[in-house]
Amino acid sequence: MSDGRFNPDGLVLSGQYADTMNTVVLPWLAARRSDVTVAGTGGRPLFCSRFDADHPRGTVVIVHGFTENAHKYAELIHSLLRNGYSVVAYDQQGHGRSWRDPAITDISLTHVDRFGDYVADLKAVCDGVLAGMPRPWRLFAHSMGGAVSALFMEQHPGVFERAALCAPMIAPNLGGLPPAVAKMLCGTAGMMGRDKKRVPLSRPYAGAEDFDTSCASGRERFEWYEGIRVRTPEFQNNGPTFGWTREAMRASKDVLAPGAVERIGIPVWVFTAENDGSVMPDAQKAFVARLKDGKRTLVPGSKHEIYRSPDAVVFPWWRGILEFF
Repeated sequence: MSDGRFNPDGLVLSGQYADTMNTVVLPWLAARRSDVTVAGTGGRPLFCSRFDADHPRGTVVIVHGFTENAHKYAELIHSLLRNGYSVVAYDQQGHGRSWRDPAITDISLTHVDRFGDYVADLKAVCDGVLAGMPRPWRLFAHSMGGAVSALFMEQHPGVFERAALCAPMIAPNLGGLPPAVAKMLCGTAGMMGRDKKRVPLSRPYAGAEDFDTSCASGRERFEWYEGIRVRTPEFQNNGPTFGWTREAMRASKDVLAPGAVERIGIPVWVFTAENDGSVMPDAQKAFVARLKDGKRTLVPGSKHEIYRSPDAVVFPWWRGILEFF
């Protein structure tokens, strides 16, 4: 489609981005969305949405990243539907509209007891929602969602037939802190009963993020979502607990465990952001090198959130994914 507001793939031209998203895309998606509650780990409720394409050629599951939610991917969902793909998107536990640990009163703090809970939640979404959706099944995941998806594909090979991983968190960027030191700090915090406390240098949500220090390189896409985020408390995650940090490091070890990556038999395309301060590109290289059918592409001009880049970056990147799917 292309009517002066969209490119041919149904992505939004940045010239009228916020207006197009708010007055065209979101109402159009709302008419095609069905929200369901999925029982995740321990019966914890997960907010999940399914979107049905008019003439489906398959289904794409979207797994968001750390401190994100499914709503943030509205533009990509719109494009997928316009290209004939039904979509399943959900908020991971501790994020968005899904279950949060009642012991954590700061809604901007993000925690998980075990990273494997995220993987089990994805399995619950597949069993409870995806099972009734059109095949073939594709997987799109970003950042932390990429680590969740990598572990899922290792543990449940054959569910998906292709996967695209956007700046996956095969290993988190610890800001120069040696992993051994980070592990020791998180272990000490756990022994002191501080597993669910905020890590140093992280602060509670205090309003709109600064574009220049954000993970986005496309200002229009950044400002649209920030406008929603400041009005929506459940979208204001912004920092990890000691427990989440420990589990993120443990997940990296598990993803790259001997023989693990080799269990993934499907085509997997990994995208590395050129200017990524959130995850480690060398770990992505190591992951792809062990895939049976994998490739890695560097996306020039992008920061960590490749999907929130300027039009000149995001349009060809997304076109490649649609062709891959």
